[in-house]
Amino acid sequence: MKYIISATNRPGANSLIVAGILQSIYKKLNYPTEIISLKEVPFQILLKNPYSEQLPADINKLISKLNNSSAFTIVCPEYNGSFPGIFKFFIDHWSYPETFEYRPIAFVGLGGRFGGLRAVEQMQQIMGYRNAFIYPQRVFLQNVSELLCDGTIKDQEIRDLLGQQAEGFLKFISALEEKKLSALFYNNRI
Repeated sequence: MKYIISATNRPGANSLIVAGILQSIYKKLNYPTEIISLKEVPFQILLKNPYSEQLPADINKLISKLNNSSAFTIVCPEYNGSFPGIFKFFIDHWSYPETFEYRPIAFVGLGGRFGGLRAVEQMQQIMGYRNAFIYPQRVFLQNVSELLCDGTIKDQEIRDLLGQQAEGFLKFISALEEKKLSALFYNNRI
């Protein structure tokens, strides 16, 4: 299973809308995906005892999904020149090395003038540091609120870029699995 992570818990977030659009693109490519929305993560449980060795069952379930995934795409808004702090808090609870190492990861950034460029570049640093396989074709949605209309992206060029990224990412995942370089191979999942 491949997961699409909406990297914010902000109500009404455009990230979740874009994650849904990506999911429909993957569905057309006959590739199953599931969205993990940080809006649904029970962070209040973590706040009571952050960074404890005994994570709550709900959080463990999400991390287990990521650990057993073939890959994931992170859809991330740019907040104040970076990615949302809640996403950093979430990844600080991921398993190391299982969640990160040799995991294929793609990025879609969204924001204002720069389309989430700074947020994505900072996430790439973290994922690269943790030995993830970063898919090089990133997509940036500039002035995202102007691009979206009734749950769709108005700009055909952006829709095409998302489709191209999805197709290329699937080839990237397949090539890594064929050469036994994926996280699933290293974690004895396949």
